[in-house]
Amino acid sequence: MTRAGWDWLRGPEPWTGRMLAGDLALAGILALLGLGVEELDNGSGQRMLASVVVVVVLTLLRRRMPATTLVVGSAVSAFLPGTVLITGLLGWSAGRRIVGVGRAGAAFTLAFLASVGLSVLHEWSQMQPLLVVVFSTLMFLATTVMPGLASRYWSQRRTLLRALQERNGQLLRERAMVAGQARLRERQRIAQDMHDSLGHQLALISVHTGALEVDPKLTDRQREAVGVLRQASVAAMHELREVVGILRDGVEAPVPVEEAAQPAARGVAGITGVVEAARGAGTDVRMSVSGQPRPLVAACDHAAYRIVQEALTNAYKHAPGAPITVELRYEDDSLVVEIANGPAAGPGAGEVVSGGQGLTGLRERARLVGGMVHAGAAEGGGFRVAGVLPYGAEPAGVEDVADDFGQQAQARGLRGAPPMDWEAVDRELAVRVRSRSGGFALGCGIAFAAVVLMVIVVGAVMALLVGSMSDAMLDREAFDAVKVGEPEQAVRDRLPSGDSFLTAGADRKGPPRPEGSQCLALLAEDDSNALGTDLVFRFCFKDGKLVDKQAYEVKQ
Repeated sequence: MTRAGWDWLRGPEPWTGRMLAGDLALAGILALLGLGVEELDNGSGQRMLASVVVVVVLTLLRRRMPATTLVVGSAVSAFLPGTVLITGLLGWSAGRRIVGVGRAGAAFTLAFLASVGLSVLHEWSQMQPLLVVVFSTLMFLATTVMPGLASRYWSQRRTLLRALQERNGQLLRERAMVAGQARLRERQRIAQDMHDSLGHQLALISVHTGALEVDPKLTDRQREAVGVLRQASVAAMHELREVVGILRDGVEAPVPVEEAAQPAARGVAGITGVVEAARGAGTDVRMSVSGQPRPLVAACDHAAYRIVQEALTNAYKHAPGAPITVELRYEDDSLVVEIANGPAAGPGAGEVVSGGQGLTGLRERARLVGGMVHAGAAEGGGFRVAGVLPYGAEPAGVEDVADDFGQQAQARGLRGAPPMDWEAVDRELAVRVRSRSGGFALGCGIAFAAVVLMVIVVGAVMALLVGSMSDAMLDREAFDAVKVGEPEQAVRDRLPSGDSFLTAGADRKGPPRPEGSQCLALLAEDDSNALGTDLVFRFCFKDGKLVDKQAYEVKQ
């Protein structure tokens, strides 16, 4: 039951121990200030205790029942002055937590009626209902409505920003999905073209070289060269199948069982096979390995193989017959692959077919794994290609879609937040200015409301001052006309009531008061004293008679 009550008290919001401690501290501060207000109003001990209890209870319940606590707090403040400060907190909480403009307006209207109506009922004996209504209205607007409007604006702004961030994140994810699907379709098209064109040509080469290899007219040397060509075409078909599988499905194509004995090795282990194939074709290739061999991640392993393959291909095309050296050096932090060839032994075999993208592709491949490739002329007229590949670098992932709105990080940070109720957000933010004329009318309405409120405030202040002055001022002739010994009621009927903040505490100043008497202090109308001092007329009554009257000056 305790757990259920705690869950009900905190409501739908997460309420941590830190938040509970903060609410209790806030309630303590408001209760302490309320005790000061009660002391100024000469409140009793029971009323002070009731004010403290009400402040604490309303502070704790405001999250669970914002509308109810707002109405109750506004009603109680008319009888317990010590709770008047809680209305600002209740207005802030209600403006933020009440869902719907209609419900919020109804709650604040009911709270206003309760505050003003009960204030008039409580002060009815003073016979100044109009002044009470004006003053209560101003207090409610200043202490309750303004915090509620500010809280509602702040809450709606946060809701709008969060909705924009989440929708921006959703848009970015959708763009990434669309881009991924477009890339997948393009890869499938390229894979199909490669399979239809290159596959056909490589199959023809393999068939013709296979038939040529068994031709009895060929010499052993020629048959060996043709065998190298056939093996190269078969290896190329294996690699083409793997590339097509990766382009089409993102995974390597399965190798048939009958071909699994000789898969296309595309790593450091396959470099030896490439070198042996080049030697079999009649090229002078020397290979050396230094250092302690270490395993590489798949991307770096494949990059090393491609660097050697591309460098050997360039040497075949641009420097036929030149000796080639392939060197693998296992350094402490990286693998160094170096391929160098001497100058061409003779003229080339005609036009060389080259796309001009081989070395550029090698540099990009090495960059993606955190390495680098250098290519340039070597001493003595040859050419040198060197690559440095780290051991543990993983290939770079696909770059994120450009964040056009600059809020991708915020959208990612909101993934752990509760899902947005888009219907509630749309209802909350449904009020829009549809045109410039509508915006102008809205601005004029706000300005008009501000002017009306200012006029009301000025009028109320002036009425309060006039009423207070009429209840606190007395001329010299009326003072002199009053005689000591006259009946108390007859004297009070001829004097103002003295119920004004202008005379607060003036009766306790001046000459000592007669013991056991009750005194009435008024201000002189024709006060000609120096600036900063007031002339006070004091009348003291005891046993139904005027027992003393004094005129004295007090400092303001």
